[in-house]
Amino acid sequence: MAENVEQKPRNHVEQPSGPSHSMEAEDDVSAAQASADRTAPEAGDDGLDDELPDIVDLVMEMGRVPDEPRAEAPSPLPTVGSPRLPAHLEQLAGRARDYIEAASSSNTRRAYASDWKHFSSWCRRQGVEPLPPDPQTVGLYITACASGTVTGDKKPNSVSTIERRLSSLSWNYAQRGQPLDRKDRHIATVMVGIRNKHAAPPRQKEAVLPEDLIAMLETLDRGSLRGLRDRTMLLLGFAGGLRRSEIVGLDCGRDQTEDSSGWVEILDKGMLVTLRGKTGWREVEVGRGSSDTTCPVVALQTWLKFARIIHGPLFRRVTGQGKSVGSERLNDQEVARLVKRTALAAGVRGDLPEGQRGKLFAGHSLRSGLASSAEVDERFVQKQLGHASAEMTRKYQRRRDRFRVNLTKASGL
Repeated sequence: MAENVEQKPRNHVEQPSGPSHSMEAEDDVSAAQASADRTAPEAGDDGLDDELPDIVDLVMEMGRVPDEPRAEAPSPLPTVGSPRLPAHLEQLAGRARDYIEAASSSNTRRAYASDWKHFSSWCRRQGVEPLPPDPQTVGLYITACASGTVTGDKKPNSVSTIERRLSSLSWNYAQRGQPLDRKDRHIATVMVGIRNKHAAPPRQKEAVLPEDLIAMLETLDRGSLRGLRDRTMLLLGFAGGLRRSEIVGLDCGRDQTEDSSGWVEILDKGMLVTLRGKTGWREVEVGRGSSDTTCPVVALQTWLKFARIIHGPLFRRVTGQGKSVGSERLNDQEVARLVKRTALAAGVRGDLPEGQRGKLFAGHSLRSGLASSAEVDERFVQKQLGHASAEMTRKYQRRRDRFRVNLTKASGL
């Protein structure tokens, strides 16, 4: 079975990349701040700020270089109806905007816009112009980010957050036809110093192991629609090793909604999940469980039956005091909230203070849990998670036996 696997993008001056949303930043993704005066979440945070307002369609102002700094990320094509285009090309321009928007996820576009707004606001306060790109100004900006002087909260950004902001600026400048030279000494040398002085080990979310998941399922109300839905999301997310965006992006079948990231097909021995990832389509096999109470296939069938869903998004909001199911697709942040809420209610990692426990769990905890607990050849776990390398898969194996290969004894000591 052919399978496309994800590769972590590298930043280049010629083709600047946006913020990475793999691993913790997706799902980690996930994240952008709600306003220019708020620092962005660390790379380990899952999800965007709940209060972040809807960003104006990032492709609606194509080709426009604003007089004043704006939060919207521009696009290199002119607006429909613009005098720059002949009338017979307006429809093609509209289609091109659709493709440009489809080139990145909504979370990525929101991060592009939010980071540009953060930088533009800092520029206004310092009395400097964000355009045209000036490496010395950008170097001072990332210095302010590292020292915690961008806003009044005196909270320094992490190295990963600064790197994400720098990637966002590169992308925004490139779309304006004014590329930023990240190799300039004012940026490159400062960034090396920031990494050397402030770099810290990555903060990873705690893995939810099978016994944890079973305890979390017991905290849900099996007699309610919301409980059936949440139970299915936990089991499917764990057994499939899915990201939170992949969970909520699923439809009942192929080509049913425009915002779908894939669909499911229920078979005798399990279900086949077809997903659209960063590098293309891949298929994930989710087998049936050893009992109905922990079987993701049975859970999905039960949810679809009682929710009366036969077409469109699999996971939707439960409305009307829990008695009816809406038509809108769930936001991926709901998965992170669900994992955190049920993990705390089940007492997972009860050896730690509650405040610390609350920061350990998010959507990636399910994905890490499968990688940490599946007692199979590592290559099968790698395939399930869609990783390009075994090394990436090992990063997800949090609470495994790290000393199962003892090189000390193997060497004869």
